Amino acid sequence: MAKSPKAPIVDRDLIRELTKLLEETGLTEIEIEQDGQRVRVARNGAPASAGPRALAPTPQVVTQSVAAPLDPAKHPGVVNSPMVGTAYAAPEPGAKPFIEIGSRVKAGDTLLVVEAMKTMNQIPAPRAGTVMQILFEDGQPVEFGEPLVIIE
Repeated sequence: MAKSPKAPIVDRDLIRELTKLLEETGLTEIEIEQDGQRVRVARNGAPASAGPRALAPTPQVVTQSVAAPLDPAKHPGVVNSPMVGTAYAAPEPGAKPFIEIGSRVKAGDTLLVVEAMKTMNQIPAPRAGTVMQILFEDGQPVEFGEPLVIIE
């Protein structure tokens, strides 16, 4: 017997709490992920001014299920940093990045470069597939074993 898909359960108290936190901190957006559910609360405009008659923009709520594992390090297609250094997405500043989300790669294709001790080390794709996530920012320091890219 097939089950009908359940509608997402929305925790209204959580949304109220996040909305209050937005107002208290002056943030324009907040997102949390818990138990496979992602909740994002965002304002539709600039933060309200300090005047007594100012009205805060109406928060917008987006809820979605998360299909990807919560910990990228446990994903079977993760590519970890083989060394400590600085990760770069392109061969030189201003150049086109080696990969983008959705890029098809073959085993051995360069995914990124990690600079360590003034040496640029090309990090190859260990397998063929599609780049699903890029987990580093250009110019970001990385640690040995840190997840950098997910290929499926």
